[in-house]
Amino acid sequence: MTVSINLKDQVAVVTGGTRGIGKAIAIGLAEAGANIALLQRSENKEAKQEIEKLGVKCEIFNCDLNDIDRVRNVIPEVHEKMGSVDILVNNAGIQRRHPAVEFPESDWDEVLNINLKVVWILCQEAGKIMTSQKKGKIINIASLVSFQGGITVPAYTAAKGAVGQLTKALANEWSSQGVNVNAIVPGYIATEMNTALINDPVRSRQILERIPAGRWGSPEDFKGTAVYLASPLSDYVHGHLLAVDGGWLGR
Repeated sequence: MTVSINLKDQVAVVTGGTRGIGKAIAIGLAEAGANIALLQRSENKEAKQEIEKLGVKCEIFNCDLNDIDRVRNVIPEVHEKMGSVDILVNNAGIQRRHPAVEFPESDWDEVLNINLKVVWILCQEAGKIMTSQKKGKIINIASLVSFQGGITVPAYTAAKGAVGQLTKALANEWSSQGVNVNAIVPGYIATEMNTALINDPVRSRQILERIPAGRWGSPEDFKGTAVYLASPLSDYVHGHLLAVDGGWLGR
């Protein structure tokens, strides 16, 4: 096999691609030549415009992830409009923080729906196409709490733990059909989701002291990892949770 990271003419579907890690991944895949389908609720075209400057196609597909019927139908729509679905990046996620004894059921349901049920449905719909065409790459975004318990985030921990196991389960079924299902495990990354931690001087200091790399991660740290998992370089990598955490889990 010739080593290549050329994703030219492939179609990558990305959720949560308007900011943070998702936007960086979408741009990284576009830099490698992939055409991008952004599933987003807003009409924000900033990411689309940045991606198109790289000389690839980028289409926005309106998709409110709280609308499960829409989620079920959007992958076939991408396939029909863009001609293929070769890569799926399940990046979108939400966070709610409360002590466990006070955690509202409504927040629990919302976190589990967006962070797990939507991931499952998009994987299932993409899997139908990918197993039929005997090729495809699915990249789920897991979390450190796929391995650890976290504090005041029981719903997020439950969802991301399940995302890790779902990744392995789908890899077991689909790897023999040419479909790679893997996950990226972000460490502590300077994004909007972690604003509360960054602004807490005690927690921020404690976190930074444990990261061997000596810094919080940035969204750009995920470009190379995503391109690797989307490219032929990872064809024999299945069901793996790849940590991008500055060494946190090894500490």
